[in-house]
Amino acid sequence: MTRSNQTFPSDFLLLGLPIPPEHQHLFHALFLTMYLTTILGNLIIIILIRLGSHLHTPMYLFLSNLSFSDLCFSSVTMPTLLHNMQSQIPSITYGGCLTQLYFYMFFGDMESLLLVVMAYDRYVAICFPLHYTSIMSPKLCAILLLLLWVLTTLHAMVHTLLTARLSFCENNVILHFLCDLSDLLKLACSDTYVNELMIFISGGLTVIMPFLFIVMSYTRIVSSILKVSSTWGIYKVFSTCGSHLSVVSLFYGTIIGLYLCPSANNSTVKQTTMAMMYTVVTPMLNPFIYSLRNRDMKRALMRVTCNEKISL
Repeated sequence: MTRSNQTFPSDFLLLGLPIPPEHQHLFHALFLTMYLTTILGNLIIIILIRLGSHLHTPMYLFLSNLSFSDLCFSSVTMPTLLHNMQSQIPSITYGGCLTQLYFYMFFGDMESLLLVVMAYDRYVAICFPLHYTSIMSPKLCAILLLLLWVLTTLHAMVHTLLTARLSFCENNVILHFLCDLSDLLKLACSDTYVNELMIFISGGLTVIMPFLFIVMSYTRIVSSILKVSSTWGIYKVFSTCGSHLSVVSLFYGTIIGLYLCPSANNSTVKQTTMAMMYTVVTPMLNPFIYSLRNRDMKRALMRVTCNEKISL
């Protein structure tokens, strides 16, 4: 039921990027380059792992899923952003907004939970190296990935359905470059208590608990490292975990800084900048972090390149 001041808008205006008109083309070219780099980099990671038989291990299985998640996570927001930067009216339809919200939450949760699984994989590999193969069996890896897909699907669906039941006021301006859940709730005229309660509960399950689990895993890893007397052994362990730690710092650092440690002057510019970090910059940097710091990925890339040259 709708009232005179409550309705389901046909579209929303996305006004989260305060870029001067004279700089629109420059930033459009910059964001387009970043998006294409994200797609190319993550596709290369997926293809290399698919082609390299020596990369068919749990670690690289989770990495290929992370690359797929990064690719999709960026694709949820960037095409709309690039289109609106060239449009006179930066808008998105009501249905498109709910669809973007669903996949934004889905792949954001997928990224968070995959980082947890990868931390567990590193914990088993370092603390229980002799039992790694038996613990991280193909069956367990398949169960973990299936569980991730089920949990992220349910979580994103619950929030999307709860948002779809809301009615909105005449104001349809979202001060963001995407349909963020918190910004949509600010525009709602109906009661949002259930939505906010679910955000509080699910935030702990999808952000706080995964982050604490990663911290706990690396605490156990560090304590195990300190028992190693060999300097080479310590270096090898840190080189193995360095890439994952870098990605965790980028992803959780921006989310914690934005949502869990808000400043008194939490301006629109800060919100959009931080959101741009974990939706655009992090997915773009992940392939470089893993490829530049990983000898196996370098060898796989060289092998594919050399084979291509020989075939030519």
